[in-house]
Amino acid sequence: MFKNKNPDGTLNLCGKNVARVRMAMRPKVSQNKLAGMLQLAGLDLEKNAVQRIESGERFVTDIELQKLAEVLGVSTEELLS
Repeated sequence: MFKNKNPDGTLNLCGKNVARVRMAMRPKVSQNKLAGMLQLAGLDLEKNAVQRIESGERFVTDIELQKLAEVLGVSTEELLS
């Protein structure tokens, strides 16, 4: 049976880029703060979900990808590259 995983075993393409962009933000943004920013933008994610996205342990929907890009101030293409 086919599993939807990347060759490295992760479940999304954007997690490492979400972490990179978040940590480059000034002032520094924690995973908890990012979760709060996403909630204010209308996406109900908690800190544990952000952690799992960044580590590649969680799938990311197109709606979530769009909100992540919006809140992080980057394009969806940058998160997927």
